[in-house]
Amino acid sequence: MQAADRFADGASDAQVAGEFRVSRMSANRWRRTLETGGREALVSKGAGGAVCKLDDAQLARLEQALEEGPTAHGWDDQCWTLARIAEVIGRLFRVSYTVGGVCYLLHRLGWSWQAPCRRAAERDEKAIAAWKDEQWPIIKGWRRSRARGCASRTRPARP
Repeated sequence: MQAADRFADGASDAQVAGEFRVSRMSANRWRRTLETGGREALVSKGAGGAVCKLDDAQLARLEQALEEGPTAHGWDDQCWTLARIAEVIGRLFRVSYTVGGVCYLLHRLGWSWQAPCRRAAERDEKAIAAWKDEQWPIIKGWRRSRARGCASRTRPARP
């Protein structure tokens, strides 16, 4: 609407484009829309993209299913994955979603991925440190220094 005000003041497409940091083509499109449809034509049409395949009641049922947990829907562990959620949506509502579509849907519902808050009880920090010191340099191998023409090389320590 501010661009419409600037056009009304006599600003050119280039001036509006520079002021609002858009391309001249966008400013020109705004001017043409303003001339043909008035200020009402410039009002936002809302977010673009596909319309949600599930209605409000189905979204509420999906949230309920997610809160029940994966074991209630046939999986052995308590880990929801996007693929599992897509499968549940297919079973409950006969609607197919891609994994990416499920991700967008969950964000829309206010859900996000969660990382475990603590490490596994079986984790052995000493064994991990020893592996990093002994095995990783062997796997990684030796490499030349990044500086071109430098004669120094870095090699893993040999036992």
